[in-house]
Formats: sequence, structure tokens, C-alpha cells
Amino acid sequence: CRLLLIVCLLFSPTVLTLGCGGDDGSSDPSPDPSSDEPVRAVDVARSPLDRNLAPGAGAADLEALAAGNADFAVDLLGMLGGGDRNLFFSPYSISLALTMAYAGARGVTRAEMADALQYRLFGDDLHDAFNRLNLILENRQTVPTADSTPPLLYIANALWAQKGHTFLSGYLDALALNYGAGVRLVNFEADPEAAREAINRWVSDSTEGLIGELLSSGTISSLTRLALTNAIYFQAHWESPFDPDSTRDADFFLPGGGRTPVSMMTQKDSFGYAEGIGYQAVELPYVGEELSMVVLLPDANGRPAFERGLTGRELLAICDDLTPELVRVYLPRFSMDPEAIDLDDALSGMGMETAFTEAADFSGMDGTRELAVSNVTHKTFVSVDEFGTEAGAATGVVVGPTSGNPLYTLRADRPFLFLIRDMATRTILFMGRVTDPMDNPLSR
Repeated sequence: CRLLLIVCLLFSPTVLTLGCGGDDGSSDPSPDPSSDEPVRAVDVARSPLDRNLAPGAGAADLEALAAGNADFAVDLLGMLGGGDRNLFFSPYSISLALTMAYAGARGVTRAEMADALQYRLFGDDLHDAFNRLNLILENRQTVPTADSTPPLLYIANALWAQKGHTFLSGYLDALALNYGAGVRLVNFEADPEAAREAINRWVSDSTEGLIGELLSSGTISSLTRLALTNAIYFQAHWESPFDPDSTRDADFFLPGGGRTPVSMMTQKDSFGYAEGIGYQAVELPYVGEELSMVVLLPDANGRPAFERGLTGRELLAICDDLTPELVRVYLPRFSMDPEAIDLDDALSGMGMETAFTEAADFSGMDGTRELAVSNVTHKTFVSVDEFGTEAGAATGVVVGPTSGNPLYTLRADRPFLFLIRDMATRTILFMGRVTDPMDNPLSR
């Protein structure tokens, strides 16, 4: 499975003028945006502090992050609506990006963000826990063997600010200590197009060229003062791959009636399995069994009610209930490359309203009350096939079933939910809904 995600937050002044004097944190001048010479490097304002590689957050803190992340994921699933359409997003990436902005929020803005993002931790404890979780995820390195290729999980953050704008040392310290990030200096005011191109170059480089243009022309204006970008790239092979020779044409039953032909993959093996009132669930691990995909299959015609009644606690409980059983799995091959999602309305509807208004308080960033969030953009990509990856034919270690186990069948031939999670920390990295596997040219 190859997954790709970009999140971008844009900040503009709440008034038309903004003080930009003071030390920009860099001893070198910024690249000249009018130069004909392509510029790859961008000056960075950063704290002199190095990232804390031994954060003190414990198991209880990581559990609190996982619980809040699950609640946020389910809330956002409901707020994005479109119950009869495909959907894919990363609650972890969105939360991570907004938490770096939260480090500079104050007052009502800070309280609303904490509520909307379902934080269980606050202040330094929150950032310390995010730092530890990020370090765990960044170091998910399965040793390759002759028969397997380890998963690749890449997480990158970048903040882009108006050249000459002064940031408080405390804010830069928080970014450096907990996220290993500085603030890249560009000139939104004089040349917004050059700044947009610099951001898009970073996006392309961070995603191996798969997303060449996150920000379309006109997205960045001369009033933009800060852009915060986050990228996650994930690529992994199934621990137990599907045999392409077993894939057959089959019908997928669409919401509201009708059907569409799909390429239905199938295999029988020992997988984590759970069932309850109104649903079945199966867990398909990736090589190394540290990351996995969980497929949640509601009963026929029961998905809308299942989604409405789902909570973050129940989602984690379903994952905790997964028990090794012999399961026959049917899963359609599918891909999604949706248009970028504007999250402004969804986040406002979840209670994060002030951050988008003139009453916003991000004074923890620069000591002023002149910044507000103008836009939050989210872009994703997912492709699932027999091998796990979009290309290549790698074989994972096949786990043989214990004789005498009951045989369960999960046939995903109707709309289903799925999530990609880190198994040890219970962190939901990605979440999606498939209502029509063929509603994407890549799936055909």
C-alpha cells in the first residue's frame, strides 16, 4: 500500500498592515525571488537548541495521544460528510500540523484548538508526547531480508514565513526541541508566486515527485505571512500478500442500490479478527507486523448508522479485540487520488472557530495579535493491491493457521471503512471510507 499525504495551513494578518521589523533569525540574506537562477535552498530561522531525542513522555502519555487521535479521527469523519462517497484523510498528520500552530496560540484560540483536536495533554506535556511518538514512528525500521522489503514511513514538517517577520524565541525553541523544525524564510509580500513555487518544490521533494503542485496559482497572496506544511509518505508490503492468480472479477454493491465490477483479491490465513453488533473487522499486517491495515465492514445497509454511532473509544476497542483466527478475506483492489480537501469548515464546525477570525490569538508565535489561519488544505493518495505496494511483486512471510481454528469470512463487497495504524502505539495514521472502489481512474 502506498500512501501519500500533505497538509498545509496558511496564515494571513488579521489587519492589512503587519510589522515585519527585527532580526529574521538568519545571518544570510534570503534568495532573490526575481533571480533567473533556480533556487533550491531557503534560509531558515531556527532556535539554537537541538531536538530533544530523549523526551520524558511515558506510556500513559502515548495512550492519551492515541485516545485523542482516535476521537479526532471519528469526529472529522463525521464532519467531512459525504457518506456515500469515497474519503481518505490522515487524522495524525492534521493533528500534528495543527499542534505546531497550537504552540503559538493563546487564550480562547488555544482553548478551542485543544477541544477540537481532542487533546488529553496540554502545554509542554503535549509537545513532549508528540516528540516521543514521532521519534518512535520515524524509527520504525524493519530489517530487510531476502524475502521481504521493510515498510517506509517518512514524516516531514516545514514552516514558511515572511522574510523579516520576527518570531519569539520561545516559539522557535518549541519547534526545535519537539519537532526538529525551523521556520523557512520566503517573501510572500514581494513575490507570492516564488514563495508558492518554493513550497511546491519542497512538497514534490518530500513525496518523491508524486505531488508536484499542492498549492495552485492564487492560493498564496501578498498577505500570506506563514504557511505550515506536513507530509507523510508510507509504503509497505503485506506480511501475507494476496496471490494475483486468485484475484477475480466480482460485483461491489454500491450505496442505495446498483453494483460495479471490481478486481476482488482473496486469501485465507491467520489474521486478527473481531465481530460485534453490526460489523466485522480484520487486521492485515505489513512486513514486520508493526504497522497494519484494519478493515471495518458494517452489515449490509448498516454503514450510515455504524458511522453515526462510532466513537474514538469504540474504534480503539475494536482494534484491541482483534484476535488471531483463520479468516477468508475478500478485498477489492482500489486507489484514491482525491482533490485537495479544504478543512476550514470542518474544523470550525468542531469548535475551532476563533483561529480563522480577526479575534485569533497566535501571539505565542510573534508577540502580536495580527495572525489568523486563512486556510487548511489536506491532500491524500492511496493505492492497494495484492502485494501491498503499487508497483513490484514482493512476498512477505506467510503465517500458517493453527489447525482446528474456526474459519471466518469477511467479504468486503459493499462499502467499508479502513484505517492504517501503528500497532504498538495504537496511533491511527490514516482513515478512509470506500463506497465505490472504481470511482478513480487509477483503479480501472
